[in-house]
Amino acid sequence: MESYLKENFGEVKPKNSSEEALQRWRKLCWLVKNRKRRFRFTANLTKRFEARAIQRSNQEKFRVAVLVSQAALQFIHGITYVVPEEVKSAGFQICADELGSIVEGRNTKKLRDHGAIEGIAEKLSASIKNGISTSEDSLSQRKSIYGINKFTESPPKGFWVFLWEALQDTTLMILGVCAIISLIVGISMEGWPKGAHDGLGIVASILLVVFVTATSDYRQSLQFKDLDKEKKKITVQVTRNSYRQKISIYDLLPGDIVHLAIGDQVPADGLFICGFSLLINESSLTGESEPVNVTAENPFLLAGTKVQDGSGKMLVTTVGMRTQWGKLMATLSEGGDDETPLQVKLNGVATIIGKIGLFFAVITFAVFVQGLFSRKMQEGSHWSWSGEDALEMLEYFAVAVTIVVVAVPEGLPLAVTLSLAFAMKKMMNDKALVRHLAACETMGSSTGICSDKTGTLTTNHMTVVKACICGKIKEFGDSVEFSVFCSGIPDSALRMLLQSIFNNTGGEVVKTEDDKVELLGTPTETALLEFGLLLGGDFESERQETKLVKVEPFNSAKKRMGVILELPGGGFRAHCKGASEIILDACDKVVDLNGKVVPLNEASCDHLKYIIEQFASEALRTLCIAYKELGSEFSAETAIPFEGYTCIGIVGIKDPVRPGVKESVAICRSAGITVRMVTGDNINTAKAIARECGILTDGIAIEGPDFRVKSEKELAELVPKIQVMARSSPMDKHTLVKHLRTTFQEVVAVTGDGTNDAPALHEADIGLAMGISGTEVAKESADVIILDDNFSTIVTVAKWGRSVYINIQKFVQFQLTVNVVALIVNFSSACLTGSAPLTAFQLLWVNMIMDTLGALALATEPPNDELMKRPPVGRKGNFISNIMWRNILGQSCYQFIMIWYLQMAGKDIFHLDGPDSDLILNTLIFNSFVFCQVFNEISSREMEKINVFKGILNNYVFMAVMTCTVLFQIIIVEYLGAFANTCPLTFSQWFVSVSLGFLGMPIAAAVKMIPVGSA
Repeated sequence: MESYLKENFGEVKPKNSSEEALQRWRKLCWLVKNRKRRFRFTANLTKRFEARAIQRSNQEKFRVAVLVSQAALQFIHGITYVVPEEVKSAGFQICADELGSIVEGRNTKKLRDHGAIEGIAEKLSASIKNGISTSEDSLSQRKSIYGINKFTESPPKGFWVFLWEALQDTTLMILGVCAIISLIVGISMEGWPKGAHDGLGIVASILLVVFVTATSDYRQSLQFKDLDKEKKKITVQVTRNSYRQKISIYDLLPGDIVHLAIGDQVPADGLFICGFSLLINESSLTGESEPVNVTAENPFLLAGTKVQDGSGKMLVTTVGMRTQWGKLMATLSEGGDDETPLQVKLNGVATIIGKIGLFFAVITFAVFVQGLFSRKMQEGSHWSWSGEDALEMLEYFAVAVTIVVVAVPEGLPLAVTLSLAFAMKKMMNDKALVRHLAACETMGSSTGICSDKTGTLTTNHMTVVKACICGKIKEFGDSVEFSVFCSGIPDSALRMLLQSIFNNTGGEVVKTEDDKVELLGTPTETALLEFGLLLGGDFESERQETKLVKVEPFNSAKKRMGVILELPGGGFRAHCKGASEIILDACDKVVDLNGKVVPLNEASCDHLKYIIEQFASEALRTLCIAYKELGSEFSAETAIPFEGYTCIGIVGIKDPVRPGVKESVAICRSAGITVRMVTGDNINTAKAIARECGILTDGIAIEGPDFRVKSEKELAELVPKIQVMARSSPMDKHTLVKHLRTTFQEVVAVTGDGTNDAPALHEADIGLAMGISGTEVAKESADVIILDDNFSTIVTVAKWGRSVYINIQKFVQFQLTVNVVALIVNFSSACLTGSAPLTAFQLLWVNMIMDTLGALALATEPPNDELMKRPPVGRKGNFISNIMWRNILGQSCYQFIMIWYLQMAGKDIFHLDGPDSDLILNTLIFNSFVFCQVFNEISSREMEKINVFKGILNNYVFMAVMTCTVLFQIIIVEYLGAFANTCPLTFSQWFVSVSLGFLGMPIAAAVKMIPVGSA
């Protein structure tokens, strides 16, 4: 079976599957009882095709808009725009459609005629400096005129829709028709109510199945709805009422001033106000991969595009469904998630078993009909058919259809979704937001984790604890030490240091509404800004003293940030900071103890390198700060030079290891998961942190530049031994992940937070983005977002992933056992006795136990610590293992022998005679069979261990399902006899049938002791 599944259903990958693969498996699943339910949690390929058509249309539209705009400049001399009355009365001077035509049409002529960006801001009753007013009246008027920043979504399905979809099951519809015919024939022959019992029994069982199925599906949809809400929690930095603040992108309104940085998603259509080197990637909107430079000459920013480089401020003009991104997202949201490999595999299993079941059902019906004909031939009444004969024929057909109902395990693929939905909801509480369903199950197979250092293994709460300025080394503890340190540094050097800290930064010092100082930016930036403030610096006065001419923001490829300042007395100065050894290599001068600039000779350079190594060996993150005088010869178009700098000093930033990381790394090791640290930091810092975390043991620590130059042969030998990679670029991380996945067939999880990490996150089997420090681009490329940036949460994700995988294996083992026994029992009985011991009603009840209720009980088992003590499944593991086949065959043989023995010798054992003996025996068989499933469900909690009761009372869902099943079984046997073809049993008969079910548990335990290969 496994080879058949791999061949026909194995092309669907955990991510980035081709549409051909997604379509191929759908075609193979032709035997489906309920298409709406079976394919509910699969990708809507039609909607995806529509979304791509919109992208192509956008690409053409924007290209034409630019050409038309250029042509129009030659012919149009002024416009006459009339402001609509409702816009005017609300206090605005421009309507939403006009704003949309300017930005979406990239119409520079219209923009100029409206007074450029300042004019647009004024017409929107906004200020380019202070933003919009936050009074309730003002905000509500804006919303009514310009709309809100949300796209139209399909309304959530109500319970009645799920009920209707559950009714779409073809086999249930056929049984419904059988029930109606049975009612008509039965009542016409035996009258009401006796003649209606069989028909009403089938109707009642159908309604119960539909109701339970719909309830389960509805609850599942609510869980996904909650997760979707979490996925949409995206915030942006805006200026409103003169204050910088974070708000949800869904609260943005035209007139808002948004601050954009590398990795941000442009949250609405708008106009560029100011910024540096702003490079926008429009591929998500147009499919065009070539980035666009946004400047004062080309100021148009479109919602949904990504900031690839630089930073800037934008004025929001158009929001929500008025933007092309809103229309695209409305279509994409209906496209759905890709189905997971496990879902597809289980669809394959359901199809195989369904075909076998259909074959057995047809044969069973044929045997029944042949038996009826033979009997009538012997009686010589084959030409005269009565209503009783018709009812008997109908009953046979109902049993055959019910065999198909039981045999087609529609619940198998849906159990995956149920288990994943349950796990995703629980993982949310454990600070992990799963963006793609497949990531849950893939994480359970992971064999390696490539983790960042900063913020993942460390706390990301950074402070400058050591510095070497003008050759003077000092440790810091409180403000007294800072003032002493300042007094020992020449004024000129301190001024240069403060100018560098406050100007060469991606962060900001702002005042909140309650007049408190707040530091904005990355933890590294805020640590440096705090250091500058403690040295007595003033952020605002430093920024006003000089003019910022050019900014090259920090990125993990260059490992540096640079700015050019225009000095008040004329001339330009460059400031640079970044990875210590990289910046030091660009320096040829240094500021000495007297504040004088002296040449950086070999001895001074070696001394500074020794200080860098000393800081790094203490697990400090080191940064070198330098400057360069440029004179008056500099143009903003030229790149910032990177040589001839003067070293001001080196700072050591402490970022402590997170509590619990060492224990989590040890758990990973015991689970067979290799943890590797991949960081942009200095190798000594990386090694010190890696040893503290327990990552660096007997492996290799290597630097990115050394890794890059290795040959394929050397990499094949080196890669498995790497435990730490320092000074790595994003492409080094990508190369490492690719080698691990392809050459060594590992299942790799990778963490990332920056824009440049997107390729590695995309390449990995599971991309893990950081929720706090991660950019929107990184989060969009990731499969799971670690909301607290904590490595321990990644281990929790791995544990839940394993739990999902094993829970589904347990459920499949349980369901296949019921399938096999129900099929063989009814078929063999039909062939040998001419009657079926299990009626349509009883089979439907058994189907519900094994399908919906079984999935609820077994697929929602929470993880335990034992899961992390077994080796990972990896890439080549078989889903239906030898262990599962052993358990299925052992339990099936017992149940079949027990039921067959009851059929053959049950009347003698229980001393049954009289007219009701067949009914009592069939009730005993039905009761024993159901209790076999109840105890088999308990045995299925562990596939290898004998003790199946451990933690059973903590699993409330399992206990509730077991209790409900037993209570319903008692009601069916004792009180629903007329409808369910049962009769009340004596105490001794109950004891025997429950005991026969319980006997399956010691047999299951004995079977588990039979050794089989784990493959």
